[in-house]
Amino acid sequence: MNFEPSDKCKAVMEQVDRFMHEYVLPNEKAIHDWTEASPDPHAEAPLMKEIRGKAKALGLWNLFLPDPEYGAGLSNLDYAPLCELMGRSAYGARAFNCQAPDTGNAEILAEFGSAEQKKKWLVPLLEGEIRSCFSMTEPEVSGADPTGLRTRVRRDGDEYVIDGHKWFTSGAYGAAFAIVMAVNDPDAPMHERATMLIVPTDTPGFRLARAVSVMGHVGGGGHAEVYYENCRVPVANRLGPEGAGFLIAQARLGPGRIHHCMRAIGVAERAFEIMCRHANTRKAFGSTLGEKQFVQDWIATSRMEIDQARLLTMYAAWKMDTYGKKVARQEISMIKVVAPNMVMNVLDRAIQCLGALGVSDDTPVAAFWRHSRALRLADGPDEVHKMVIARRELHRFA
Repeated sequence: MNFEPSDKCKAVMEQVDRFMHEYVLPNEKAIHDWTEASPDPHAEAPLMKEIRGKAKALGLWNLFLPDPEYGAGLSNLDYAPLCELMGRSAYGARAFNCQAPDTGNAEILAEFGSAEQKKKWLVPLLEGEIRSCFSMTEPEVSGADPTGLRTRVRRDGDEYVIDGHKWFTSGAYGAAFAIVMAVNDPDAPMHERATMLIVPTDTPGFRLARAVSVMGHVGGGGHAEVYYENCRVPVANRLGPEGAGFLIAQARLGPGRIHHCMRAIGVAERAFEIMCRHANTRKAFGSTLGEKQFVQDWIATSRMEIDQARLLTMYAAWKMDTYGKKVARQEISMIKVVAPNMVMNVLDRAIQCLGALGVSDDTPVAAFWRHSRALRLADGPDEVHKMVIARRELHRFA
């Protein structure tokens, strides 16, 4: 196996790194301050739109999509280090039109969408003209067990009728459409019950109830609570065949988990850099923090954990590219546990090293901590991934 980036990837890495340092990182505070002052917490800062326009003009756009017809045609292994660079800022992925949940929605539209669906939804999504959201999690049932979904969909002539209650429909505010997972046949085998449908957000019966507050914040596209009340869409809005919802969801989650983990590594690297610079300059009790043995332990342990997580994630990306998502599913589950725990460990040490500064918003570390904690839940909690990892290992030796 070879984790060396391709020549194409190296060239794009250099461009992304330069763009991040010229346009994204220097403007973080201005974008944050504008957003905080805006009466609409879901509005996008004009400066962010300007930065996105520059990235698009340079061709640094849709780098996540391996489909060469619609995206950059990069492999998972080549995209991984780009994703890490973007992860160093809360605004990085958005700058390059590589933000979730649009990335996952674009991937499944490219893979499972009809020609008409691609024209109507995928193309404007990739052009950055519209946004999207993904609607699967429900408040009444465990999100870790999607076989228990209660939202129902039934066919009525040339339409589907959806009734149900969702939340953590991320990105719903300002989105043009949702991709909804709903049960069409509750008596079918567990993984053949659900269907995915495209629902324009202006459809009668699609009701945004609220943006769920997450650790005191509701901004961006929000993690919305949504009701589907006799919500009707054409049969042509179905993604793939009936009952294929779980299959499509798994196809969506594989690359998405790689993206989450590489962004987490970018977050950890940024926090690590802030911690080390602070440790080199801050003096307490007659010497710099970096001269204290316990701070050196934090730094050494963080360095090892970041590099271990990166290598395991790169291995998972390489295996996906070489053997496919199904063969790499064990490694994908492993990185989904390792990277989110690693980033929380590094962030906690960085906060402790920074002291009061660490819990303030004068550095990005506190915001990184708030946003990163959800990764241990998103796309499957640690405990479910560990259970699946153990079952596969036990099966090997049965």
